Amino acid sequence: MSTQLSRLLKLLGATLLSVLVGLVPTAVSAPAIGAITGTTVPKTVVLDGAQLVTIKAQLATGTASSSQKAALNSLLAQANTALTAGPWSVTDKNVVPPSGDKHDYLSHAPYQWASKPKTPGNPLGCPYVNRDGQRNPEADAISDHAERAQAFDAIPNLALAWFYTHDAKYAQRAALDIRTWFLDPATKMNPNLTYSQVIPCVDRVSGTGIIDTSQSISSVFDAFAILDSGAPGWTSEDHSAATTWVGQFLNWMQTSPQAKLELAATNNHGSYIDMQNATAALYIGNKTMAKSIVESVKKNRIAKQIKADGSQPLELTRTISWHYANFNLTALGRLAEIGKQVGVDLWGYTAPNGGSIDKAVDFLIPAAEKGVSAWSYPQISPLDQSISTDILHAAAEQGHDKLAAAAIPLVPKPPIGDLWPIRPSTLCLDNPLK
Repeated sequence: MSTQLSRLLKLLGATLLSVLVGLVPTAVSAPAIGAITGTTVPKTVVLDGAQLVTIKAQLATGTASSSQKAALNSLLAQANTALTAGPWSVTDKNVVPPSGDKHDYLSHAPYQWASKPKTPGNPLGCPYVNRDGQRNPEADAISDHAERAQAFDAIPNLALAWFYTHDAKYAQRAALDIRTWFLDPATKMNPNLTYSQVIPCVDRVSGTGIIDTSQSISSVFDAFAILDSGAPGWTSEDHSAATTWVGQFLNWMQTSPQAKLELAATNNHGSYIDMQNATAALYIGNKTMAKSIVESVKKNRIAKQIKADGSQPLELTRTISWHYANFNLTALGRLAEIGKQVGVDLWGYTAPNGGSIDKAVDFLIPAAEKGVSAWSYPQISPLDQSISTDILHAAAEQGHDKLAAAAIPLVPKPPIGDLWPIRPSTLCLDNPLK
């Protein structure tokens, strides 16, 4: 036992120390941390598990920074709210998918609107037309989209709150939410998105609805991994069931007609299904597949999406171009974080045309600092500068981008606070505008 830990035993007492399992010197390597404290380093898929253990030690020993303490308070406020929200289930919806099975996820394509008056002869107002960036309120009549967003937000917050505090209530609630959405036969979601973002009056197959999960489910896989590291109430049976569900979901994501269309997408949809599939593969232990997906991002995403000046033409033509430029970069940033897990350096990659992730981040900096006056692309909704916070942190710390590092203090913080100091990864921008 180190001198530091001996002193902590005298100061805190053995009982408290057994709770604060992360009490270790921050300079100790991840394997040594596990050996000294008995703590299992989470096998996370985007987050760096060893880094989480180091942050936990800093919080426990009183060596955390003020920004880490503020971020923990913000995280716990969200987790405390999540303790009494939910649980959520696809079976809550009051409509039945075309399959007749309420366990199938169902949502309405958000930007699709009726083009004709709704009459007895045309009750749906067919045909539907696309109004990019304008969400149709009719989409909210189906509860799966909103409940999925709430569940996929709550589960990672609860899991991380347990990891840092070791308060069992957070783990137990995360487990309840996971079982309800993914595992319990009475309430679970079938592992497919066959009826995601359907368009009324249209029978053709579309892959765009996969964005409903691909934008945020990777954080849920990280939550699974955090709970796997020894959370109370999360059993080996839960782990096995979760692994089975993710494996079935990944298989659908590789073989279904919808998934094949989405994989061929060159814009943010392609980036997100890559991110989703890589994290699913990594969670179930298929590192070879995950590495192959991340390696393909160089040619299939970065080279096709980012120009030498850092612009993203496929996103800048959208009516809410600021959102989509940040949205796609969030996926690429997370793919770069996955790359660290599998030995692929996306931050260091420059495409033959000169495009790179860090250049795309730098392209956003003027508007992130100054707002809409520095953004000359379509933006029919208010420009939220704070959504660049995580990707700026990632570029600064992981991509060693000095411009991004200098910009961070100048960019407004998100309403929930800057969680990067305790959750160092780019958080998906999961809002209704998808």
